[in-house]
Amino acid sequence: MSEYVTVVTLVGEVTVDTAPNLRKLLVDLINHGRVFLVLDMTEVDFLDSTGTAVLAGALKRVRFHDGGLALVVPLERIYKNFRITGLTKVFPIFDTVDHAVEFLGRELGGHG
Repeated sequence: MSEYVTVVTLVGEVTVDTAPNLRKLLVDLINHGRVFLVLDMTEVDFLDSTGTAVLAGALKRVRFHDGGLALVVPLERIYKNFRITGLTKVFPIFDTVDHAVEFLGRELGGHG
């Protein structure tokens, strides 16, 4: 099932400056049927509210297409953004890509 899961690795800052490019990439993937996405944020140094809004928009889009989105956020300083805003209740968040892919594989199995 994991062949249906697309892993996107984010690097550096996910901010008002980079968010439009990320939004375009995610919309393109979803429009091409890649609706099970793992966003690996292991290499993310900084995440602002615009970046968070792009992630929330992507989650809404994949769910509209009966897909799923999971985040890999092993760093406390990035995870803290999701905890403070209550988004840990909205996004499935994992420490490793393998766990996130495994989770979406189970989600996929329920739709297959």
